[in-house]
Amino acid sequence: VFFFNLNYLLSKKNSACLGSVNLKGRSCLTLKDFSSDEIKKLLWVSGDLKHRIKHEKQYLPLLQGKSIAMIFEKRSTRTRMSTETGFSLLGGHPCFLTSQDIHLGVNESCTDTARVLSGFCDVVLARVYKHSTLEELDREASIPIINGLSDLYHPIQILADFLTLQEHYGSLNGLTVSWIGDGNNVLHSFMMTAAKLGVHLKVATPKGYEPDKGVTEEAHRLAKQHGTQLILTSDPMEAARDSNVLVTDTWVSMGQEEEKKKRLKDFHGYQISMQTGSVAKSDWTFLHCLPRKMEEVDDQVFYSSRSLVFSEAENRKWTIMGLIVSLLTDYTPQIPMLKF
Repeated sequence: VFFFNLNYLLSKKNSACLGSVNLKGRSCLTLKDFSSDEIKKLLWVSGDLKHRIKHEKQYLPLLQGKSIAMIFEKRSTRTRMSTETGFSLLGGHPCFLTSQDIHLGVNESCTDTARVLSGFCDVVLARVYKHSTLEELDREASIPIINGLSDLYHPIQILADFLTLQEHYGSLNGLTVSWIGDGNNVLHSFMMTAAKLGVHLKVATPKGYEPDKGVTEEAHRLAKQHGTQLILTSDPMEAARDSNVLVTDTWVSMGQEEEKKKRLKDFHGYQISMQTGSVAKSDWTFLHCLPRKMEEVDDQVFYSSRSLVFSEAENRKWTIMGLIVSLLTDYTPQIPMLKF
């Protein structure tokens, strides 16, 4: 009884601590800017909305009367569908803007665009080539700006990944995630987030494809601060050893098509297969932000029970909803706090 009551009291204390976290009015350009408690609050809100709307069939018009401008310099299935369906499900109105509708910095400066959109809508999600575009929008806008993807970070993907892992394992603290692939924007967001959730991170990239130096330095600082491990190598099997989660992403991103032949050669040996998983922990799982190509992961892993990719994709909706609700409202989760 004592231990039960102690755990209950600790849970209530932690819930009260996270409950006091308020993100209203903030932008989300990178999870580097968010503390451990702030990231946990985002995941808690996301899990709460998923439970209440998907499982309890509740209608929560939390964004009624609000609108979002969605600027897409780069196409995407998951980012567009998750944001449009999620924002609408909460009673809001999404406005989709492609390069045919809006030319950032071409027909109109980012400064003017940010100020104009601030008068029309309540939040902007921008999926752009250069991270500096987001920074300029954020400087000039009077409403929150959300990074839907940039060349440096992809924060909304990582929120979905960690919600997926929390649901599967029941807790995040102490897990080991192994990234096997390119040192890209998705990896950068893992590096800015994992340590804050008590997650160890092992990274295998081919020589010449390492993550950004500045991001790596900050990740080492975060690992030291939070008491987690960060290991960088060029050996996929070394990275996979004793890992709970194997993660990869596309080897050829949009805008890198001319490099495809060289990249496929340089990434030889990096395909995730059951052989890769043979050195991981017995409960290992697989993540991929999609779309996936056969050279990155074989069918045996991708379509196996170890693959969480389709739950991961669905959670893009619940986490973008959780993020937007947190940035625009004072919403308090109704379900007990998730175990981290």
